[in-house]
Amino acid sequence: MEFELPENCELVFDNTAINNALDLLAGRLNKQLVNDNPVVLCVMQGGLIFAGHIIPKLKCMLEIDYIHATRYNNLTTGGEINWISYPVTSLKNRTVLILDDILDEGVTLQAIVDYCVSQGAEKVLSAVLLKKDHDRCAHHDSLKENLSENIALTVGDDYVFGFGMDYEGKYRQLDSIFALNSK
Repeated sequence: MEFELPENCELVFDNTAINNALDLLAGRLNKQLVNDNPVVLCVMQGGLIFAGHIIPKLKCMLEIDYIHATRYNNLTTGGEINWISYPVTSLKNRTVLILDDILDEGVTLQAIVDYCVSQGAEKVLSAVLLKKDHDRCAHHDSLKENLSENIALTVGDDYVFGFGMDYEGKYRQLDSIFALNSK
């Protein structure tokens, strides 16, 4: 590695653990997408590496697009949703699979699900690389119904980065996931 990690971090999931979890998640998604031709939406920027690893494991015909909505803007705390880019592929009467990096409070993901429904999507599924283990997640029925089995890994309530997720705009390219120590 040609750069140094922050001093106050620790490895949470190495690349082997991540890839094993992605294989299991892809198996679950393939069962849900049998006979579907979904539009797969990568949530930029954090979902990019996750999407790049999971999409080749999907066995259905699909179209790929992206959506860019963020609450973080390279900061470590979220604010209002900033809609940067919408998909160009029509979602009307389509199954949509949203691929996002992390489910923390669920505000951004719920807004993206709502957007897809407003565009006429017939069915909306979501899959995330990580879900934070805490009680602050918004309890939206539409997230609960399609995310319960579409989570690759669960992580503690620390700030995490790597494998697409950033820390102050950096470290997205790491092939493992690290957490900032809160101690």
